[in-house]
Amino acid sequence: MAVALEQEMKAKVVEAESEVPLAMAEAFKKGNLGVLDYYKLDNIASDTSMRQSIAGVTEDNKDDSED
Repeated sequence: MAVALEQEMKAKVVEAESEVPLAMAEAFKKGNLGVLDYYKLDNIASDTSMRQSIAGVTEDNKDDSED
């Protein structure tokens, strides 16, 4: 039962992550997100990725550490 619940939650996360580019495109069109805002978001994502690689966090370890 717990495995099915975990798979369901992961599927919801994947679905939500797939909607992010669409939401960003809509925000660009409406003028709610500027180019500098986009670069700041991209910089934060890059910084997070860099810190995880320095710490040795892999995708497998990241899933375990979130519990």
